[in-house]
Amino acid sequence: MFGIARRERIMDELRVAGAVRVADLAREFGVSELTIRRDIGELADRGLVTRVHGGATLRSRLDTTVAPHAASGGPRYRVGIVVPSLSYYWPQVVIGARAAATELGVQLVLRGSSYEAADQRRQISSLVESGGFHGLIIAPENQGPDGHALLSWLEQLPIPVVLVERRAPASLALTRLEWVTTDHVFGGYLAASHLASLGHRSVGILTSAQSPTSWQLRRGWAQAVEELGLQATIDLNASLDTLEGPERADFVDSLLDQVRGSGTSAMLIHSDPQALLVQQNALDRGWSLPEDLSIVAYDDEVAENGALPISALRPPKQHVGRRAVELMLARLVEGAARPVERVQVVPVLHARESTATR
Repeated sequence: MFGIARRERIMDELRVAGAVRVADLAREFGVSELTIRRDIGELADRGLVTRVHGGATLRSRLDTTVAPHAASGGPRYRVGIVVPSLSYYWPQVVIGARAAATELGVQLVLRGSSYEAADQRRQISSLVESGGFHGLIIAPENQGPDGHALLSWLEQLPIPVVLVERRAPASLALTRLEWVTTDHVFGGYLAASHLASLGHRSVGILTSAQSPTSWQLRRGWAQAVEELGLQATIDLNASLDTLEGPERADFVDSLLDQVRGSGTSAMLIHSDPQALLVQQNALDRGWSLPEDLSIVAYDDEVAENGALPISALRPPKQHVGRRAVELMLARLVEGAARPVERVQVVPVLHARESTATR
């Protein structure tokens, strides 16, 4: 393996795990620990990583040994990033964005908001009015009158805007906004296709009513069900997270009764917590899984930790964050003459023990 390839692999490992060990990399790459230390030293000298005892981490702000991008006098651009949550889904997007920003000489300033359009507008306005920002990467509300008004307002801002995991509807005819999204529609199609390939014909879907991903999943799922000749036996869109314990238990019991009564053999469930809840209730009933019910989850945050590891589609969240920063940098460097770009990336299917042939 050439040196540059090794160093690229080291950076890939850091983006995923946040830290690496010299001994582990030497064993994985089939080279000496001295070679890995030299690679880490070169990356540290370029301001990309922070050396620690026995390994390295992604560059820490506390690392003053090398000023990142010192040759250019510091970061070239300052970009704000606003996401609607700092807990679920979005931390991985932010990790990918941060890694790209560190490498590309972009200072990233993070703000968390809620899923409310009015709150998002307040947070964005605060960044813009503070001055000193060259661009914005944001995940705004994009549905309904409030969402559409927010998107139209973003289109008129004096600095470039890249949407992340969001897009503007074609009906708004917005021509300046750029975005990077996961193709969740294809994700829904891929889930149904996977189940069909295992011989399942009677299938169901349960999605989260409060998730902006759900309508896209349902669209791809419905298309696949029709084109593959499947029978859609269960079609539910619910907010289990908002239900109290007894009410939630009643809902899941009712769902499992529908599964039994309709002959449903497989389901797509979004998100992971809902999939785990259905699985554990089925097991508590004494069901034999996956023989009685195959389950595919969507998100893959905790799906593999189920009593029976759950097959799941995983949006490439870190890559989405990385591409958003790369797209923003290209816009800032090339200016208005650059064609508007809108990027889609494909989710990855991880087949586990929760799905089986029919």
